[in-house]
Amino acid sequence: MVFVRTTPPRPVDVTAVFPELAPLARAAIRLHPRAGSPSIRESSVGGPLLWPAEEPWPHCEGTHLDSGFRRSPAEVRLDRRRRARRHHDPHGPESTPEEEAIKERNAARLAERLDAGPPWPAECPVPMLPVAQLYLRDVPLLRPPGQADLLQVLWCPYDHDPDYKPSTALFWRSAAAVVDILATPPEPYEADWPGYVPEPCLLAPEAVTEYPNSLDLSPEMRLALGDWSRWQAADCGVDSSYADCPAEFYDGNLADAPGWKVGGWPPWGRTDPYRRYCAVCDAQMVPLLTIASFEWDGGARRGWAPYEDRAAAYAAGHLAGQAPSQPTKVEVGSTDNMQLYVCPTSPEHPHTDLIQ
Repeated sequence: MVFVRTTPPRPVDVTAVFPELAPLARAAIRLHPRAGSPSIRESSVGGPLLWPAEEPWPHCEGTHLDSGFRRSPAEVRLDRRRRARRHHDPHGPESTPEEEAIKERNAARLAERLDAGPPWPAECPVPMLPVAQLYLRDVPLLRPPGQADLLQVLWCPYDHDPDYKPSTALFWRSAAAVVDILATPPEPYEADWPGYVPEPCLLAPEAVTEYPNSLDLSPEMRLALGDWSRWQAADCGVDSSYADCPAEFYDGNLADAPGWKVGGWPPWGRTDPYRRYCAVCDAQMVPLLTIASFEWDGGARRGWAPYEDRAAAYAAGHLAGQAPSQPTKVEVGSTDNMQLYVCPTSPEHPHTDLIQ
């Protein structure tokens, strides 16, 4: 990796206050995606995949919900570059010749679609978009099957019933076995939402230790976390503003890390914990990858911002689409997370996903 990101130590050693949490510690790897130009030989978010030329590119054949957004991934990416350019050079041209050419091509494709009438392309097999490519050498927490050392994650850039989220596909493979590489993968005609078009990002994987969200704890442990006198007795310097609900301090600062990550604990909050079970062997599934809308938020979770991003994280407001906490430009749900789960018995069993 060509850059690093370092999570600050947690403000409190939670196991010193609650030793009973120590056995619940889990390893996680924060991926820290940041905008860049990854190659097929690098771990990435939204980057090109090391895909065999002889293997068909995955297409989604499900029923797609059409929001009417009607913009190609190329136009989504170009519009982001245009916004970034105007942000840094407010007096520059409204559009460059390249941007105008992309807009014209997209308008022509839209006209063709409308002239053709149904069935719309959203109802046909849709080429999936790369979401993440993770090499085992960079993310050793991965548990690939057999001789595989590479995980590739793709999704369909359309919402699907009944949960209004993209459908996902996982592929495990051996990088050394890929000799002839697909040079030009197909792209979908359009995306249902710009947040389903990941921006190419390099990664700076970092190993961290996590503890379960309070919702994942036993009722007795939740009561202990909510006992302000126990925090006071530990003399750990927790701000008295948390006296009425110290569990909020725990969840925001000490439990699970926000952002893109492999392994660790699930970031519950939108719902209570929702156990997932393997459709093949009925084993309880475990978190594989968290696809996050934001690397941190503006509240307590901002304390998870790496040292190297602290100045940007605590700076005054940012223009829409330019937030340093959203380098991938991905948005799922209502700026939530998508969690991918796999079977601990066999990662080749069908995976599942959940918006949280």
